[in-house]
Amino acid sequence: MNQDHYQGLLMRSAGLAPVPTAVVHPCEPRALQGVLDAEEAGLITPILIGPRRKIEATAAAVGLDISRLPLEAVEHSHAAAARGVELVREGRAELLMKGSLHTDELLQAVTARNTGLRTARRLSHVYAMNVPSYHKPLFVTDAAVNIFPSLDDKADICRNAIDLLHVLGIERPKLALLSAVETVTAKLPSTLEAAALVVMALRGQIEGGLLDGPLAFDNAINAEAARVKGIRSEVAGDPDILLAPDLEAGNILAKQLIYLAGAEAAGIVLGARVPIILTSRADGPRVRIASCALGVLLAEARRMAPAAQALA
Repeated sequence: MNQDHYQGLLMRSAGLAPVPTAVVHPCEPRALQGVLDAEEAGLITPILIGPRRKIEATAAAVGLDISRLPLEAVEHSHAAAARGVELVREGRAELLMKGSLHTDELLQAVTARNTGLRTARRLSHVYAMNVPSYHKPLFVTDAAVNIFPSLDDKADICRNAIDLLHVLGIERPKLALLSAVETVTAKLPSTLEAAALVVMALRGQIEGGLLDGPLAFDNAINAEAARVKGIRSEVAGDPDILLAPDLEAGNILAKQLIYLAGAEAAGIVLGARVPIILTSRADGPRVRIASCALGVLLAEARRMAPAAQALA
């Protein structure tokens, strides 16, 4: 039975105050429409950043009214990324949203050493996937930021994903650490790193989740496949998060689910001072709304954290 796993996400974000959001270089019709849809849904209060003539011409070409929205005029996409980061540092925005510029260009401004939004955590990307044939929401990481993540990088990728799922109300998310096989072998470094991550979790270096791996995709996602192979695991057949061995594998996996299994994939970048809503030009309205809902929930959790610490 097919299920709509985005409904719970949208219900959790309903009723929250809209979040001031710096929208970087929305110079393409679908990107601009997504901004207006998220504003109409009460999720964000957008601040458009980019070349004024280009943004206004894009809106006029497809009949969108942006006259009520503040627009920070800059010359080009590089300047838009830098200004978006500045708005966050000034306290005027609590979210960043990618428009029609390249992801690398936006993240270069985010990770700038003296002027960016770096934290002690490694930045990583998470797809929140609505896979109709899967029994619950499924999260895939990292498919867009870290090309060849090291063991330390993967530990942060795990931590970022675990923190996200805690915000979504999943107290002990299950992480399947993917490789091509389920046995540990020096011939496949990803199996060694998966095994190390499991030990790190057991010893408290990665907290808040249940990790298992290495697991091949079949026995990660299907309990019967794991049983046939003699794998005893609380994660196999029931993961919340799939941790890819590298960006290529994660990207291919996510896009296979989208284009062959009818999945939807909302994107968010974690590990910076604020969440970064990352959408693709091919994303439809529901995915853009779901991506914004993720950002809003994370921003609300950040707002609540100081209050919780004060009460502790």
